[in-house]
Amino acid sequence: MPTQWESLANEHILGIAPYEPGKPIEELERELMISNPIKLASNENPLPPSDRVQKAIIAALSSLDRYPDGSGFYLRQALAKKHGVMPDQVVLGNGSNELIELLVRSFLRPGDEAVVPHPSFVVYPMIVQAAGGVRVMVMLKDFRLDLDAMARAITPMTKIVFVANPNNPTATIVTRDEVEHFMSRVPERTIVMFDEAYLEFAMGSDFPDTLAYVKQGRKVVVLRTFSKAASLAGLRVGYGIADADAIALMNRIRQPFNVNSLAQVAALAAIDDEAHILECVRMIEAGRHFLYDEFKRIGLQYVPSRANFILVDVGRNAADIYQKLLHQGVIVRPMTPFGLETAFRITVGTPEENRKLVKALRMVLGKTSE
Repeated sequence: MPTQWESLANEHILGIAPYEPGKPIEELERELMISNPIKLASNENPLPPSDRVQKAIIAALSSLDRYPDGSGFYLRQALAKKHGVMPDQVVLGNGSNELIELLVRSFLRPGDEAVVPHPSFVVYPMIVQAAGGVRVMVMLKDFRLDLDAMARAITPMTKIVFVANPNNPTATIVTRDEVEHFMSRVPERTIVMFDEAYLEFAMGSDFPDTLAYVKQGRKVVVLRTFSKAASLAGLRVGYGIADADAIALMNRIRQPFNVNSLAQVAALAAIDDEAHILECVRMIEAGRHFLYDEFKRIGLQYVPSRANFILVDVGRNAADIYQKLLHQGVIVRPMTPFGLETAFRITVGTPEENRKLVKALRMVLGKTSE
């Protein structure tokens, strides 16, 4: 029987499972009385923000009695200059999550279809369902988005297609040529959203230039974030780039002051902080290769990564291994909700964190003698 509150609720949300965030480090310390645990569960950058960004935040502390700039004027100006677009083609969000919601709420009517890869970012199907849309789930192929299958899934009812590149949780990409072929098959009426949260870790000659489609006037929305490579996950600031008319419609429902003052100041300082980005990218790349070698020695299967995390198959029940790793002071992300019963998503950490992870894995998997 539904509860009294459930009988009043929007029926679209009743089948949605609440998002379960990773266990906080402080909670693990309290529960298990473990000192210095490490969290490799949420795809965060293990390095703190750069000195430049920290100084900018400190300088802004005395003005917190004022509301943020509601339009994000200076940040949008800087982003537009960086990406070769006009400021009215840029919208700011409280992380990419809010931008995904703004896009769906602006354009998806009840009954409209959205093509969603699976497994991919859990927020896509959640928001589509909350809006009364129809989720058309397309399975990955060899841990990569199957763009051919996604193109075939488009019907006259398809309003939005979600493309996570790199994909979360598999850390794989779809290439420039694959995206070009895919876009040639997408009808004019369908919006394609490219979610490029891990862009900086994936760049290469094979990575698509999705902003080119925006500049061509295609119905494309490109999402990016300062949460990952810029080390600003705690401030939640992302941005979207699209045609000015699309952005204007999203702004109609964007809440005033949705990006706080410190987030705007920090992001503005981080835009051209190439030294910090380069340091992070190099550390993550070295960490990936270290972990690849160690996973091979332990005998674990993994998916080669183009992001700051790796999908690893431990060959045993992930929920059980997760609990054992917690007792070793290591927090990772079990992929059980995605139907991957023996897999983890593991964030690449600092060299010290990576060594602690490997030691803990060897301990709980009984590989200490190797």
